[in-house]
Amino acid sequence: MSWGLFIIVLIISFTVVRIGAIAFQLTGLEWSLAKFQSLSCFTGTGFTTKEAELITGNKQRRRIASVLMVLGNAGLVIMIATLASSLNPQQLINTKLSEPLLPFSVPPYMVRWINLTTIIVAVYIIYRLFTNPRFSKRLTDFLRTKIVKKEIFKRVSFEELLLATGGYGVSKVQIASDSPVLDKTLLEARIRRLDITILAIIRGDKTIPNPSADAKILLGDELLCFGKLKNIRDKLCLPSK
Repeated sequence: MSWGLFIIVLIISFTVVRIGAIAFQLTGLEWSLAKFQSLSCFTGTGFTTKEAELITGNKQRRRIASVLMVLGNAGLVIMIATLASSLNPQQLINTKLSEPLLPFSVPPYMVRWINLTTIIVAVYIIYRLFTNPRFSKRLTDFLRTKIVKKEIFKRVSFEELLLATGGYGVSKVQIASDSPVLDKTLLEARIRRLDITILAIIRGDKTIPNPSADAKILLGDELLCFGKLKNIRDKLCLPSK
């Protein structure tokens, strides 16, 4: 049935957007921004110059965005085609691709309206389901667990909180075991020379604001930084080569 295919594609589309959002989050984007970017890529709308810079400046995000764009275009074409087919009763009757939900016979002209009503109700139910906080959280947790377990996307410990003019912004970096600045003081790590200012060190429940140059960077610390986002990502997150 054409309307059945439409509903299946719609459900897959919602799921793909959610997977895209999780993938973007694993690359360091804040969750609300990750959801918006995933939807923007899938639908091809909503991008701004500053937000696009977050995607184009990262190889892994560009790959995720490319997949979302391709799937989005394919899904749109399929949904338009199946919607048009479901509203063409003569074609449905001739090809037997779709039948009304009612168990008894109905006039051909009623097929269009039955299928249209079915699609509208299904779209509403699917939308309410995927926007339900409890269902959305369970689905997101399930998908995130599967993605992380299969290592489909590499998780990074870098979160861009604010993108400013010229590629500067405020970022939060979690220090991992392969960080080039691990177990070094801010002076030894030459943070200032990298055009990066450490605004605070978050260590568990303790926050060290405006840390001094002799403050040591420990495993698990979160550094609240201001500076060139590329430098923060490349010099604080990635291991030395």
